[in-house]
Amino acid sequence: MAEKANPTRMELLKTKARIKLAKNGHNLLKQKRDALIMEFFKILKKAKDLRGELNEKMGTAYKSLSIAHAYHTTFELESIAAGLEQDLGLEVKSRNVMGVRIPEIKEAIQERGFGQRGYSVMGTSAKIDDVVEDFGEVLKLVVTLAETETAIKRLIKEIEKTKRRVNALEFVVIPRLEHQRDDIIFRLEEMERDSFVSLKVIKRRLEQEAAEKEAA
Repeated sequence: MAEKANPTRMELLKTKARIKLAKNGHNLLKQKRDALIMEFFKILKKAKDLRGELNEKMGTAYKSLSIAHAYHTTFELESIAAGLEQDLGLEVKSRNVMGVRIPEIKEAIQERGFGQRGYSVMGTSAKIDDVVEDFGEVLKLVVTLAETETAIKRLIKEIEKTKRRVNALEFVVIPRLEHQRDDIIFRLEEMERDSFVSLKVIKRRLEQEAAEKEAA
């Protein structure tokens, strides 16, 4: 059980100030929560679109690989894959969304020009180029999807934490402070009533004593 505050005017002023501060904090946290939820749904939609695009591109890439199998042996494809060179350089930046660091990956894959892919054009066909192009696009989508998935996880964590704080202020802290304020007001009014009654009793006694002196 919470300890009762001292029923003084100063304590009443302090309690009212705490209530005001708690309500301001509650409003700010609600705004933060709403902004985070909006950002969450925006990124979630992007992630869903990316998943659909990735599934489609994966189908295209494996189709290209199947066609390449019709023109080249498995040994040839494996040899080309072993010598394939692709630079995967990640430039990771971030942006701040209501205190949450959202990752942004720029220039994830460094493109290589024709003839610089790590395999010779001699003994290969355009079907190999199609496979390389398609799986390169798949890799880009995978990196972008990883970026959005990471952002979603961070946002969910922050949303849950913010919701707990909002609920704590709304259902615990503010009601407790308001109850404390009301208790102080009630006790102050009670003390004022007691003082008023005491003053009336003292006044009546003084008047009675004065009347007795005049009568004597």
